[in-house]
Amino acid sequence: MTRALGFAETDLRRLAGARSFERGLGYLSAVSRLEIGDEAITATVDGSDTYEVELAEDEDGGLTGWCDCPYGQEGNFCKHCVAVGLTVLGQSESVPRQRSAAAARTRLLDAWLESRTGEELLALVREQLADDRDLRRRLELRAAIAGEDTGIVRERVLSLLDSRSFARYGYVEYADARAYGQQAAEAVTALRALTASGRAADAVEVAREALRALGRAYGEIDDSDGLIGDVATRLAEAHLAACRAARPDPSQTAEWLVHHLLDDLNDATDIDLFDYLDVLGEPGLARARDIVVAAWRAKPKGWTEKFLMERLLKADGGSVDALVAVHAADLAPNGHTHLVIAKELEAADRAVEALEWAERGLREAESDWGPDDELVTFLCERYARAGRLADVVTVRRSLLRARPSLATYQHLRTAACAAGTWEGIERDGALEVLKAAAQPANGRWYGGSALIDALMDDADIDAAWQAAADGYADQRQWLALADRIRDRRPADALTVYLRWIEPLRKQTGDSTYERMAELLLNARACHRALGTEAEFATYLTALRADQKRKRKLMARLDQHGL
Repeated sequence: MTRALGFAETDLRRLAGARSFERGLGYLSAVSRLEIGDEAITATVDGSDTYEVELAEDEDGGLTGWCDCPYGQEGNFCKHCVAVGLTVLGQSESVPRQRSAAAARTRLLDAWLESRTGEELLALVREQLADDRDLRRRLELRAAIAGEDTGIVRERVLSLLDSRSFARYGYVEYADARAYGQQAAEAVTALRALTASGRAADAVEVAREALRALGRAYGEIDDSDGLIGDVATRLAEAHLAACRAARPDPSQTAEWLVHHLLDDLNDATDIDLFDYLDVLGEPGLARARDIVVAAWRAKPKGWTEKFLMERLLKADGGSVDALVAVHAADLAPNGHTHLVIAKELEAADRAVEALEWAERGLREAESDWGPDDELVTFLCERYARAGRLADVVTVRRSLLRARPSLATYQHLRTAACAAGTWEGIERDGALEVLKAAAQPANGRWYGGSALIDALMDDADIDAAWQAAADGYADQRQWLALADRIRDRRPADALTVYLRWIEPLRKQTGDSTYERMAELLLNARACHRALGTEAEFATYLTALRADQKRKRKLMARLDQHGL
């Protein structure tokens, strides 16, 4: 029995969201080439480009949509999907008939193909090959895999990974990345087929060239959706499967693998040396170890060299001292490497040395780079566990002086409260640091100051208000202060709201109008608290008269009852 539609307008709205649904209403007249099949609904929608849309229903009536527009390629049910869905709903009564007709056409085609002779089918395929280059390329590749000519397979696989036909000015843009990814995925299929056909050794060699080719292309592709990265991962998996089937020479495999990992072109595939343990065996792993050690000695500060050395040492159960030596050869200026070393030592029950490395990291961190926040936290936690609360305060105080901010102030406050030394000299000194760090220009602070934020975080609103009056607050902080004091000091808060309404009179835009409405609502609340609502009514009337040409603003004020 032919199925009727299993979705409704509410499903389209739910899948798309209110914004895309409303925008889809404007594309109903742009839908063309609509085909309602038994399994899927396809159509073309004309927008800023021509987009292909496909809707599908599962057995439970759930609806999915795909569109090759940029938003649709991100996995969203876009406005074009909405337009197609609404168009189909508009002719829902005829859907069973159209699906029945589609099924009949499929049966007719199957019967006709089955009735053709081999020569007739061959002629039909050749006719299609003459007009469809993609089909010809795919069939040529299948023929090469079935034959013995590895050279043709290699040439075809590498051509599938060639991105030049998709590139504009040497770069594959986001809109073209999906099409390239679909083509590149055919290379993965071909390599797996080559392995399955008993030619795994050939597949290994071709896959290595393919990995290098994709690595070269990857840096010139906008892979925001990760589609090409997924193809690269599957390409690496196809290479590994071919290696497991062919069992190539372990030493040669180790040499290729390590050099590939050390090459910058490995970013796309992210191959892991230890995925190949069963292929390498002990001889191959020993060769890999020799190459990695030599590479690290030649370039001890290389990220990949260090990473591979660390992995090998941990896999071999190497000594902690050897790991420390690897990391110590390239200490980061912010102290993060010192932290890595400290954690390794602590995990080996060498807590005293771990603490010494953490303290060294704090001392050696360059002011422009550090210290690393995680390093500071690590050190302070160890001091606290040992009951050295005064040392925690010292570290946090030094960090506040080096990097005055609300966060460093909060950390010092927490440490000093735990040590019982916050109120009085410690807090006053911390606030003085923040005040000294603030540099108001022409009596006003641009960008806000940590001093104001710290005082508000302490709930010391009167002191924060005074600091703001002294010129240390930006607009955000003034408004936050006004919100905090409105209930008990409405006159002061009103002054702030009215001050920031004035510059908005000269601005336009939905966000500006919404902000003005919010400020006016706050001003009205202040007038109500002061018992001066008539004064607010006069102010609002004058403002509306002055801004009457801004119809959107008037509508927004009406919405808020202003």
